[in-house]
Amino acid sequence: MPPNAVITGWGMYAPQRILTNQDLARMVDTSDEWIVTRTGIRERRIAADDETTTTLSVYAARDALAVAGLDPTELDLVIVGTCSPDYPLPATGVLVARDLGATRAAGFDLQAACSGFLFALATGSSFIRSGMYRNVLVLGVEVLSRFLDWHDRGTCVLFGDGAGAVILSASDQPGGLLGLELFSDGTGAEGIIVPAGGSACPASPQTSAEGGHFIHMSGADVYRYATRQLAESTLAALRSAGLGVDDIDQFVYHQANLRIIKSVGKQLQIPDEKVFVNIEKYGNTSAASVPMALVEAVASGRIKQGDRLLMAAFGAGYTAGAAVVEWTADPLQAFRAPGAQTRLGKPRSAGAATLGETAADEEAALPEVAAAG
Repeated sequence: MPPNAVITGWGMYAPQRILTNQDLARMVDTSDEWIVTRTGIRERRIAADDETTTTLSVYAARDALAVAGLDPTELDLVIVGTCSPDYPLPATGVLVARDLGATRAAGFDLQAACSGFLFALATGSSFIRSGMYRNVLVLGVEVLSRFLDWHDRGTCVLFGDGAGAVILSASDQPGGLLGLELFSDGTGAEGIIVPAGGSACPASPQTSAEGGHFIHMSGADVYRYATRQLAESTLAALRSAGLGVDDIDQFVYHQANLRIIKSVGKQLQIPDEKVFVNIEKYGNTSAASVPMALVEAVASGRIKQGDRLLMAAFGAGYTAGAAVVEWTADPLQAFRAPGAQTRLGKPRSAGAATLGETAADEEAALPEVAAAG
């Protein structure tokens, strides 16, 4: 029998700089009411000038390693799901492995936009189930703030920066990935696109002047696609696992838009209490949103050993992915993490006793910083 790939560690990192809707209202023609009504977002995190996709990844990865009780040298592979790498080359995964001290690990990037974490999770699980590797670090991370036109209210209000990580480990015990669905539809390639900077439209003074290196999005088209495809991907993953909607204990969807999440929940008749949402704090962090939501769901007591989770996302391309996972780890392991965000701000020493209680604002455990604006 091939080994199962189970989640043994998890972690997240969101930059300390907060950009609120009120801040954005001083920058573009928008308002807090306009943004909240249409998206559910109240604030998002913006990477500091000296932070990169690699640095965000390393913070999240260190927490995941601590939760799993692993040394970086025990990692076999690092997969970074991102569409905002540090460089076109080398791969961010190589840089993350270097900075972690993962001297035995291979590393590479995987680009499926907002679906990147689910595609990376499937890839990492396949490496383990093949018997090739035993410990794989899977990251979803973005610094999309550097790809935004801050004069375009159709995009700049949506996105934020962040990183989420899980450790997949080989196990002969039941659990791990139960069902999977990956999907792409290239007819929607123009729906969300950074049109310049690649081989189709190389960087030039003209592409820079025309804003070709920013994210361009057809919001209405993306919304219609997302509400349909997220529901379809959810059902396909459930069929793959031989399960139904009622068999899932917690749904963790891509945090792109609260209206999309609610629409999918209504279509599939999922009770609100089974759907984890944190979009109000972080906005759309693309590939990072599902693992960041997963980490907060664990720390807030929404996930326990033996639970079945469904994670799903959609993204540019179009792409979509959904995975059904049986959770096997002790949620109290979260309080091994050095990073306060992975513990929802609860102290490492006292966190285990308070799991499931109302979490204090994580900012209490971080240095005070000025909001952007």
